[in-house]
Amino acid sequence: MPLTSLVSLRPEAAPGDWPGLEMLSTAVLLLSQERVVRYANAAAEHLFELSRSRFTGNAIGALFVDARLLAGAIDNAVATGSAFTEQELELGVAGKQRAHLTVTVTPVEHEDIALVLEFRHIDQQLKIAREERQLEQQQANRELIRNLAHEIKNPLGGIRGAAQLLERELDRPQLSEYTQVIIHEADRLQSLVNRLLTPHRIPSYRRTNIHEILVRVKGVVQAEFPAIPIDADFDISLPDIEADPEQLMQAVLNVVRNAAQALTGTTADPRIVLTTRVARYVTLARRRHRLALSIAIADNGPGIPPAIRDRIFYPLVSGREGGSGLGLTIAQTFVAQHGGTIECDSVPGCTVFRILLPVDLPRAAATGADAP
Repeated sequence: MPLTSLVSLRPEAAPGDWPGLEMLSTAVLLLSQERVVRYANAAAEHLFELSRSRFTGNAIGALFVDARLLAGAIDNAVATGSAFTEQELELGVAGKQRAHLTVTVTPVEHEDIALVLEFRHIDQQLKIAREERQLEQQQANRELIRNLAHEIKNPLGGIRGAAQLLERELDRPQLSEYTQVIIHEADRLQSLVNRLLTPHRIPSYRRTNIHEILVRVKGVVQAEFPAIPIDADFDISLPDIEADPEQLMQAVLNVVRNAAQALTGTTADPRIVLTTRVARYVTLARRRHRLALSIAIADNGPGIPPAIRDRIFYPLVSGREGGSGLGLTIAQTFVAQHGGTIECDSVPGCTVFRILLPVDLPRAAATGADAP
């Protein structure tokens, strides 16, 4: 039976009761014209880990974190007066695990109900296929950059050496300014090439406490950017993991430093928050893990420009003038070598990078994870 018909079966004697919708295995929310939730079925309570009383009376935009795609789907349904389906949606409430969903928004006319939202989990196979494509793209990007770096390295040394020899032959001291420019720029490019090649060393794994790494990162960035507060919200019960502490520190440092740079001069009350939590039963790099560490780096800056939002982990892509575009690429490489993932959600006023690292990854498997 269509959802619109189930909505019409509401018994007048029991306001707030929708027996037809309670029988559904898909999550359903009913919204008023003002997009305030009037009802959530049991499946919605289970999916979003939120009680019906917490749903009811709240605007849809206030319930979910980063609900842009959901809001767009609602706008489309309202504008056309017909059902609209958003195929890929990552949605969740604050402090809860996000789910990969499809949503169908259907306009209705029934008392104070104007919209029916029906949520379904994206097929797990589609999610795995998407992750595999991302891993292949990451590997191709790293291979391209490594080959490019090797090709640049040798002629770069020749350019610098020739500039030094030329400087010795000049009879006018003021001309040495030009050779110094060449030498300086060659050194800068050499540094860039070294950074491109750095992620490809084999990690050295040992038992590591993630909070010790985060405290060190906080101290380094706080010293560089004393005007930007960095708050910590740690779950101290998290276990140690097999990891290369230097690589993990560099990965987190790159993300936190990026956040501080994005906040500098752009936000009246800048703030960075580092959060750790446990994540249960997650799939990372095609492996199912019972436990994982979740590290969130959040800032209240202007957000990542939409033009590069889908490419921020690509090499040489930067939203900051003068940026090399390598920090996030290196961070992604190091996290992948630990069998983990790094993702980003960004809107103006809230950018969150989330790193997931498996707790139960054996040393041998970790050593072979995503090796270059």
